[in-house]
Amino acid sequence: MNSLPTIPLFPAGQIVATPGALALLEQAKRSPLEFLSRHLRGDWGDLCQDDKTENELSLKQGFRLLSSYRVNKAQTLWIITEADRSATTLLRPDEY
Repeated sequence: MNSLPTIPLFPAGQIVATPGALALLEQAKRSPLEFLSRHLRGDWGDLCQDDKTENELSLKQGFRLLSSYRVNKAQTLWIITEADRSATTLLRPDEY
């Protein structure tokens, strides 16, 4: 497996987070930057291989990007960057 780059692969645009995502991260005592930096470097987290491959294509073609990270045993954080790279949103899957 290739090592991840240390610089962002794409612009994040405006970074926003839903109240649910912020509450989840605060409860878990985890920083949003920990997950955001992984997303921007192309570490898509806990996606299946098909979804990771789709993200690689989306990166080249300028489509929307999705990452999924396990924050604790029971809860997941999603990060979505819009196709036009105008915004990146941190949210819980049930807020989608």
